[in-house]
Amino acid sequence: MKLGEKQVLTVVKKVDFGVYLGSDEERVLLPKKQVPEGIEPGDPVEVFLYKDSSDRLIATTSEPKLTLGSLAVLEVVDVGRVGAFLDWGLEKDLLLPFREQTVKVEKGDRCLVSLYIDKSGRLCATMKVYALLSTDSPYRKDDPVKGTVYEISREYGVFVAVDNRYSALIPRREVYGKMYIGQEVEARVAAVKADGKLDLSVRGKIPEQMDADAQKVMERIEREGGSLPFTDKADPERIKAELGMSKAAFKRAVGRLLKQKKIEIREDQGKICKLRDRQ
Repeated sequence: MKLGEKQVLTVVKKVDFGVYLGSDEERVLLPKKQVPEGIEPGDPVEVFLYKDSSDRLIATTSEPKLTLGSLAVLEVVDVGRVGAFLDWGLEKDLLLPFREQTVKVEKGDRCLVSLYIDKSGRLCATMKVYALLSTDSPYRKDDPVKGTVYEISREYGVFVAVDNRYSALIPRREVYGKMYIGQEVEARVAAVKADGKLDLSVRGKIPEQMDADAQKVMERIEREGGSLPFTDKADPERIKAELGMSKAAFKRAVGRLLKQKKIEIREDQGKICKLRDRQ
C-alpha cells in the first residue's frame, strides 16, 4: 500500500462502517460514505491513501488535488501553531509546515507545492519545489507561456513554474512592478538555456512593446496634468519605480512619441510635456 498515491486495491471484507481493501495481511478501511454502490468482496477499487486526523491510514475515492510526485497550486485555508493548512480536496486539510515555507503565507494565499512524507510518516506539503521542476519543456524562444511564481530572489529574479511543471526564471533585470508568491503570470520565452531551463520576459518583443510603452508614458503624462516631471535622462531606478520599465525602453517610448509629435522635451525645466500644452 502506497501512502500519498492513487492505486487499485481489492475489497477483502464488508463491514457496517465501510469496506476493507488490500489483503488478509495488510488492509485499509474505505469509509462507508466512500464505498461505490454494489461493491462486493473481490472487486477492485481505485483509491487514494492518506492519514486521518488520528494518523490512521485511510482510503478515499475522492480525487485529491495533489499526489506524491506532482505539483499543484493550493489555497491556504487556515494558519495554526505548526504551519499553514491547505485545501487539497479531501476531508482533512494538508499541513504546510513553517519550515517548508519559502515565504510566510496567510489565509487566502495560493502557493505552488509538492507532497512529501515527513519523518513521522505523515503527508505534508512543501513550497521548496525547485528540484522537482522539469527542464524538458516543449517551448522555444518567443513562445508565449503561463506559469506560477514560486520563489523570489533579490539576486537572481523571480522563479516561475511554467505550466506548474517546467523550470523558468524572470531575470532580475526583467522584473518590473511588484510580484508575489502564487501569482499567475503570462510571459514570453526570452531564451532556452543549455540546461533546458527557460528565461522569461513579461515584456513583449521590442517593436510591439514600444507601442505599449509609448501609450503607457502618454497615459502617465495625461494623469500628471500634461507633463512628466522627469526626462529620459533621469536615473534608471527612478524610471523603473515610476513607470515599471527600463531606461532603454523609456527612451524608445519617448522617441516614438517625439516622432509622432505628441510630446516635447523641455530640458531647461527637466520635464516632458504634451505638445498642445506648449505655453
